[in-house]
Amino acid sequence: MSLVKYEIFCKVAELGNFTRAGEVLGLTQSAISHAISSLEKDFGFALVHRSKNGVKLTSEGQTLLTSMRSVMQAEERLKQEASNILGVTKGKVRIGTFSSISSKWMPKIIQIMDRKYPGIKIELQEGDYYQIEQWLSDGDIDCGFLNRAHSKQFQFLPLIRDELLSIASSESKLFHKEVIDIKEVEAEPFVLTSYNGTNDVLAIFNRYGIKPTVRFELFDEKGIISMVEHHLGISILPQLVFDQLPSNVRAIPIKQESYRTIGLATKHQPSPATEKFIEVLQSWLSTNENVKKVE
Repeated sequence: MSLVKYEIFCKVAELGNFTRAGEVLGLTQSAISHAISSLEKDFGFALVHRSKNGVKLTSEGQTLLTSMRSVMQAEERLKQEASNILGVTKGKVRIGTFSSISSKWMPKIIQIMDRKYPGIKIELQEGDYYQIEQWLSDGDIDCGFLNRAHSKQFQFLPLIRDELLSIASSESKLFHKEVIDIKEVEAEPFVLTSYNGTNDVLAIFNRYGIKPTVRFELFDEKGIISMVEHHLGISILPQLVFDQLPSNVRAIPIKQESYRTIGLATKHQPSPATEKFIEVLQSWLSTNENVKKVE
């Protein structure tokens, strides 16, 4: 059976649509459909349900998906190891990342990768902790940035300690404070980060028995900062998300220990290309004075 067919099936499973899978792979919708039909003939049973709304895997297709992904990963690793034997670094690194890492770190790191290892292709998938965990578990990515608390089932390389800071507008009683007690957030409306999986801020609240008055829950940190800017509440965000705060908003340290440990998680032994990415990442962080490394 052709590995190309496996790649097509995995992409159809990911996107749920023949046409979109074809666009990504540079194939026609007809070619995608033919490849899936050919696989079904090879295996002797249906792999997908076809409908006007797209395609959905059958239970048999879902069962085979994990094995096909493993075959694809093994092929990619084999190619990379063969390239290393020839002294040429080639391959692909699929990285799960979240918005602040995407904007603050990845452009500079990818520039270095392109310069040092032009044969390595970088692919990014952006989501929250929960999605990155799922992508790692399913084999959709090779590595992903996670909080240590979310990495129990993976190999985890700690990278930085990212402080959680309170943000308040000029109309807040907290605005002029140099440091706040976490208990003080209960006195004002709170704008909470909202995403799947464990919430860093809620974890801090639970640790210290804090019960905030949550007025809004937003996924986007920029939206949260805008809410604070317009005097609609206070919030707590990781330092990594801050770029340049509005003039009427301050980031204020919290008296109690409040931080998250960001690192890179992998499910298996990293491929040669992933190892090169990790080397570049660690080297870049070691020369970056704006991040607090894990000791």
